[in-house]
Amino acid sequence: MSRHLPRADRGPFGICPSRSAAGNVTRVSQAEERPDVVRPDEHPDPVAAVLEAHRTGARLALATSGTTSRATSGARGAHTPRRVLRTTESWWASHDHYTALTGVDARARLWVPGPLSATMNLYAAVHAAYVGAGRADHPREATHAVLTPAQLDLRGAELRAGTTVVVAGAHLSQATAGAASRRGLRVAHYYGAAELSFVAFDADGGGLRAFPGVAIEVRDRVVWVRSRYVCDGYAGPAGSLRRDPDGWATVGDIGALDGEIVTVDGRPDAVITAGATVLIADVEAALRSAAQAPFAVHGSEHLRFGQVVTVTVTDAADQQRLDRQARTHLPPSHRPRRWQVTSALPLTPAGKVDRAQLSTLQSALQGSLRSALPRQGPDA
Repeated sequence: MSRHLPRADRGPFGICPSRSAAGNVTRVSQAEERPDVVRPDEHPDPVAAVLEAHRTGARLALATSGTTSRATSGARGAHTPRRVLRTTESWWASHDHYTALTGVDARARLWVPGPLSATMNLYAAVHAAYVGAGRADHPREATHAVLTPAQLDLRGAELRAGTTVVVAGAHLSQATAGAASRRGLRVAHYYGAAELSFVAFDADGGGLRAFPGVAIEVRDRVVWVRSRYVCDGYAGPAGSLRRDPDGWATVGDIGALDGEIVTVDGRPDAVITAGATVLIADVEAALRSAAQAPFAVHGSEHLRFGQVVTVTVTDAADQQRLDRQARTHLPPSHRPRRWQVTSALPLTPAGKVDRAQLSTLQSALQGSLRSALPRQGPDA
């Protein structure tokens, strides 16, 4: 087990003794959703809704890229977003640190091209209101921008040299970062999750380090954190969040610590695509009723989006059936982008589907690779 406790955290959190990953870890289930809960994405002005929630002490039920879809053969459009329940204080506690790391202050003009239904964009817009920064309607007007790695690839050339780009996501390729640097952009990169908020930040290209106020451990290759920024749980069905009795939390991301530098390799139960976290179980549950033979959902590498959702079928005819099911029961971010066929699903020694091996298979379905991915990411 490796651990990084920032100096600022040694007082409040203490130096925690070594522990086994097999301790009393519990999956966080549905938290109490009282009447004083605000769903910002359901308001005409989500930023104003969050500011009002902070004034009144209401909690936030924030939509995430996960879905609670449990489709049946007769249902259409049955997906609803999984919601994380958190106090506004869990965001406000990080605002000053975010200001210092990004330079977004009252003199800044912030461009946020993505939807405010995404927590990374909503946080950035709320923080801008907190510090009195302006909002830019066009990239050429911006001093700062908030983008995913895929958006930086696609739209970075629209920004002026000297613009600071805050990039959210565990994976920012050297090629993307290098191209941005050659255009004169300053890239500040962070890793976090809707449940955990900020975990690590790289302000200078030297690697991800613990965000101020965050303690990080890696236990059996799984990243655990402890901070004031972690959410209370879920407003509805549970997701990936787990906690231990000492207040540490994880969403299951695989990673490593080398001194103060943390690297994150994603989740074995999820596909991280164009900034969205797609839980494999959600997609398989939505497709299962349409399948006539065994199939598996997994991720496959993509140069621009990091990964794309991929389905391997053992009956070629299932591709059309499952594709039709996906279009009627899954949100755009969760729909498969690649299809491949194999005679049998490979298994691990424990008898589980070997998704790592599936990710390396070459498709035997002619024309199964979808090349027409949309401009803003896989959302069509």
